Amino acid sequence: MNLPRLTLSLALLAALAAPTAHAEIAIDSIAGSDVSLEGLIQADGNWFDNDLADLNGIGANGDDSEFELRRAEIVLKGKGPGNYEWVIGYDAKADKFLDVNVKYKLGGNSSHFVQVGQFKQPNSMEESSSTKNNDFISKSMATNTYAVARRLGVGYGFGADNWSINASYFGRELTRNLAHGSGYGLRGTWAPINDKGNILHFGLAYANYDTDADTFRVRARPDADLATVRLVDAGTMTDSDRVATTSIEGLWIHGPFKLQGEYYTSDIKRLANSDYTSTAGYIQGLWNITGETWGYKGGVPTTPLPDQPGSGMWQLGLRYDTIDLNDGAVEGGKMNTLTAGVNWYWRSNFKFALNYVKVNSERQGLSDDPSIVEARAQFYW
Repeated sequence: MNLPRLTLSLALLAALAAPTAHAEIAIDSIAGSDVSLEGLIQADGNWFDNDLADLNGIGANGDDSEFELRRAEIVLKGKGPGNYEWVIGYDAKADKFLDVNVKYKLGGNSSHFVQVGQFKQPNSMEESSSTKNNDFISKSMATNTYAVARRLGVGYGFGADNWSINASYFGRELTRNLAHGSGYGLRGTWAPINDKGNILHFGLAYANYDTDADTFRVRARPDADLATVRLVDAGTMTDSDRVATTSIEGLWIHGPFKLQGEYYTSDIKRLANSDYTSTAGYIQGLWNITGETWGYKGGVPTTPLPDQPGSGMWQLGLRYDTIDLNDGAVEGGKMNTLTAGVNWYWRSNFKFALNYVKVNSERQGLSDDPSIVEARAQFYW
């Protein structure tokens, strides 16, 4: 049995053995470190109503659908000795490492730390939020296209309950043959209002990094992770030097309502052609029908547990997402999507989600306007 299959088997066994509790499974105290286990399993289905492009590659049976085990993550965490914390995460489905790092809390303050290893880079509110609590099944086109996710590096963070500053220097991704390109990231947040059920947040981020072998490509799926086709694509730029992305973000929480959005502008410095600039952004609203509200920690919203575990927490959401890859002679196209969704968090460990995505795209004079239905079943501990 190879490593991915072995890890997946262990994750499934741990999931079946886990009690119905939101907290991680405590294992033991080893060398002064309290070790615990966490896991996440997601299964997705996408149904495509294609317009021009075949978004999934129709098989012999002509079935316009895709089903996939999206994630099978298993994570070991340790607290201690002293002010140290560590984590080792692996996704058996994707066969890649997740967070693998050591953090040292300066003065014992969880908001003042240095971090070494692989971790999410400080450049996006949605990317920084936990995958298991995404408001929609697919992250926004803006985040998926521009956010720098996990990379090996060193980071520093400092803040308080209502503000934070994070900086990092990073290189390649830990798993071989994935993302490359060294650079740095910065993100600052401020919450002038930070009370229970009443939060106002603003943020500004910047990421600047080298391209891999002077080659870079900007393209986007239509808010469907299982789609095999990108409807907008600026093509492969073989004279790219560096990528610089600036983003602004906002968040407002009032009782059971949440409104958040981000806007990105990304510049590619080219060696033999004019520099290339593209933009994207989203705005989304969520309503907890059952009345729960969100928390706030480290510059990101935190999703609550259901007030009534037996009936669960119900959410309704709506998102508008847009991306523009046209700039000068580069006709990468434009795409807008509107996503309506419903989420059901049942008890402490289960989540079920259903989304409908309507797409409007145009590239080089051709319009392509498909629609997509997405479903997800999730178990986590």
